[in-house]
Amino acid sequence: MTVTYSSQVANARLGSFSRLLLCWRGSIYKLLYGEFLIFLLSYYAIRCLYRMALTEEQQVMFEKLTLYCDSYIQLIPISFVLGFYVTLVVTRWWNQYENLPWPDRLMNLVSGFVEGKDEQGRLLRRTLMRYANLGSVLILRSVSAAVYKRFPSSQHLVKAGFMTPAEHKHLEKLSLPHNTFWVPWVWFANLSVKAWIRGRIRDPVLLQSLLTEMNTLRTQCGQLYAYDWISVPLVYTQVVTVAVYSFFLACLIGRQFLNPAKAYPGHELDLVVPIFTFLQFFFYAGWLKVAEQLINPFGEDDDDFETNWIVDRSLQVSLLAVDEMHQDLPPMEQDMYWNDPEPHPPYTAASAQSRRPSFFGSTFNISLHKEEMKFQPHQEEEEEEEGAHNGIIGRFLGLQSHDHQPPRTSSKTKLLLPKKEVLLPEGQPENLRGARKSSRDQDDSKAWRLKGEEAFKSAALYGRSGYHSAPQIPLSPIPMVFPPGQPAPSGLRRVSGADSTVKDWSLQPVTPGTRKSFDSLPVFAGASMECLELCHIKRKTVEFNLTDVLGAPGSHLREPHTQSTSSIHTTPKDHLDPYWALENREDAHS
Repeated sequence: MTVTYSSQVANARLGSFSRLLLCWRGSIYKLLYGEFLIFLLSYYAIRCLYRMALTEEQQVMFEKLTLYCDSYIQLIPISFVLGFYVTLVVTRWWNQYENLPWPDRLMNLVSGFVEGKDEQGRLLRRTLMRYANLGSVLILRSVSAAVYKRFPSSQHLVKAGFMTPAEHKHLEKLSLPHNTFWVPWVWFANLSVKAWIRGRIRDPVLLQSLLTEMNTLRTQCGQLYAYDWISVPLVYTQVVTVAVYSFFLACLIGRQFLNPAKAYPGHELDLVVPIFTFLQFFFYAGWLKVAEQLINPFGEDDDDFETNWIVDRSLQVSLLAVDEMHQDLPPMEQDMYWNDPEPHPPYTAASAQSRRPSFFGSTFNISLHKEEMKFQPHQEEEEEEEGAHNGIIGRFLGLQSHDHQPPRTSSKTKLLLPKKEVLLPEGQPENLRGARKSSRDQDDSKAWRLKGEEAFKSAALYGRSGYHSAPQIPLSPIPMVFPPGQPAPSGLRRVSGADSTVKDWSLQPVTPGTRKSFDSLPVFAGASMECLELCHIKRKTVEFNLTDVLGAPGSHLREPHTQSTSSIHTTPKDHLDPYWALENREDAHS
């Protein structure tokens, strides 16, 4: 029942679609001629009533009603409502077609995986495919009126050969209050497993592939059942229908041509045939008829699915594939292009014009002069590349400033720069950038260093560069002990990544006695004294056991937790820096 016109529009030429307007089967004329005749008769009946039957006063009232209907008829959103509804229906129609159960893939697997050319193997393959066709017929019989008229009862399926009397008894024995289209698929799965146990299917992977394809068909049958059960909401269909019919009921009055002698605006002409009103009815009402035909494609309309043909074709093809065609292969021979590395199939005279050369890409047609194809010598721009690299790294570390850029340096001039400042324990700078720096660059470098230090101090300790890669102080719960009279190593006096700088660098005793505590105050390498005076002072106490070392050098390893708690300066509990959290844990542990 499907109307196919693909061959008529295969080539785009003059009048390709115009020829389709002459078709009657499946056309809009066949669907719409009844409603159009009713609308046509109603329009001319009202026109005759206005012209001949009404008095002068009644004509004035009718003319006012006509102007009123014509002015407010455009408030009905017919285009939006109808367009969205038809889009939904067409999408639903195509999805139902994609879920039609075609047994082609399943029959290929059954024919290839289930072995045995004896009667038992043949019976097994044919039974499997008959179960698949029975499941498809049961679901099509539930959703298609044409298939139901063909098989109105299960006894008709037995007589048609889709089911044996024994299988019919098993099906009737279930007596479930539900649709039983899923029962043949259960039989198919159990019979496939039994064939694998008996050795008819060699590998469990092949069995899994067979059952996966079977479940695909079972899912498609379930989708058809769901589409038949869950329709487009009734209220939406009612809204669209009321919108279309009310629009054209208003058109019957509002689109009447009034007496031109009365000079109503927009009624200067008195036409007998309202052409655009009839075209508007043809478009909108035809649009509604399209949705009406496609909302259920399993009926008996001209464009509905050929479900009975699908049943016949599926049974014939599937049984042929698993029975006569099983292991029935033609002999293998060398093809006519056996020794030809580039085979060229011939063309007929009608198709010779469609021969085309291979496509390599759109750029293969570009032509260049010999001078344009020569490679240019590599130009090294070390200063620009180095400056761009430093800018990227600086922005990544939060040290880049938008209002001031650092002076660009290359890899050669970087070797001539002085080393960074190192602060001595007394807090004095060892060399303020050195005498080798020119006086013109000192101001710029100082301002840039101050901005870098401010950005560095504003970041959290664990977010600064070098904290995770190269810690300078080991975080250990065992306190570090040095002999009396010897200063701590210089590496311990510089704590990289502290929360802020301090004014005093020296290690001064906090509490007198045999146990001495010193303040370890971190400072940034290369920082200026002006920047150090602007920062907060945060003191962290590291306590060393100095008296026990004189008596027993290794005693600090055995008794590290005997220090006095009165000399410990604890940090606030609400401090969120993980570095200080680790130090507090050490102090609490000691």
